[in-house]
Amino acid sequence: MAVHWPSRLAERAHERHALGRWRHRRTASPGAAPLDFTGNDYLGMARDPRVAEAMAQGARRHGAGARASHLVSGHLEVHEALEERLAALTGRPRALLFSTGYMANVGTLQALCDGETRIFQDRLNHASLLDGARLAGALSRRFHHGDLADLERLLARAPAEAPRLVVSDGVFSMDGDVADIPGLAEIARRHGAWLMIDDAHGLGVLGGNGDGCVGRAHGADAVPVLVGTLGKALGTAGAFVAGSEALIEHLIQFARPYVYTTAQPPGVAAATLAALEILAAEPERRRRLQAHIRRFRREAATLGLPLADSTTPIQPLLLGDDAQAMAWAERLAASGLAVGAIRPPTVPRGQARLRITLSAAHTDADLDALLEGLAACQARDAGLREVTP
Repeated sequence: MAVHWPSRLAERAHERHALGRWRHRRTASPGAAPLDFTGNDYLGMARDPRVAEAMAQGARRHGAGARASHLVSGHLEVHEALEERLAALTGRPRALLFSTGYMANVGTLQALCDGETRIFQDRLNHASLLDGARLAGALSRRFHHGDLADLERLLARAPAEAPRLVVSDGVFSMDGDVADIPGLAEIARRHGAWLMIDDAHGLGVLGGNGDGCVGRAHGADAVPVLVGTLGKALGTAGAFVAGSEALIEHLIQFARPYVYTTAQPPGVAAATLAALEILAAEPERRRRLQAHIRRFRREAATLGLPLADSTTPIQPLLLGDDAQAMAWAERLAASGLAVGAIRPPTVPRGQARLRITLSAAHTDADLDALLEGLAACQARDAGLREVTP
């Protein structure tokens, strides 16, 4: 009997509604935008007029789109210049542009791995890394989050003849903590494995020059495969992979999401070049962001808010209960504060949270408003507990 597709879709929708985990897409209006503590524009680049003007000039010069894939006729001078700048920023011989971070991770894993490869991933890695391993058909094991001893045990059990790849986020997107890059690199070296780090949330924010938690501090010998995104701290869009000449040429030949995708719009590449100029010229943006992080954590601790142990712009407020996380987010929204409520399956069951993200573009008054809103949510919950029989 043939499957009735509308009924199949309705059944899945009913299941998700019943769990209280139906996602809603909201349309943002720049003219009436609330204070935003949900985005990843950590340095305030996305609304910098210099970045916007560079995008406009790039589009006027090269056109709105690249018109073809990189391997046909879409690879323009502005793309080449951006790849060179990204390679220099991260201390690698070469870099390769991708249209999205998801595509960069999926394409890299698909190109490097096959059914004989053993992949070892941190349990909290981004979905794109997990999906990339599945697409490659590689045997994949997940080690306990940040547990180097568990990784070592898994590597020791793997067949010696099998190619091995250790994969981790640099900054974990839901928890905000930073991977132990030296520890991962040493274990990978000892077991003859390559190490791949997705530094999407570290690039621009961490490192002496905004080069991330890997960057120049850990060269291509320690971290042969480095992924970074352009749509977070740099405020534009797209992603890149940085590494050796051999790695980049391999990806050009075998990474299907790169080969079969129209090249990034040239205006976006021009805007990213402008953002990199600002990153180098205005280190005070990173200092201001770090000051915001320290102040927020200090005052949140005074209030007794259950923050995760993070020193990055990602500040999770661990509430545990799905309904409570949604209720706090709705109360904050009513006060003009946009804060993300994160529930399973994005995070494990029982770990629902508010994912608060800070930016150099925030002011002290913005942080005051956020802290006051969180304190009000806390006080309301305490009052409800007092009147509950």
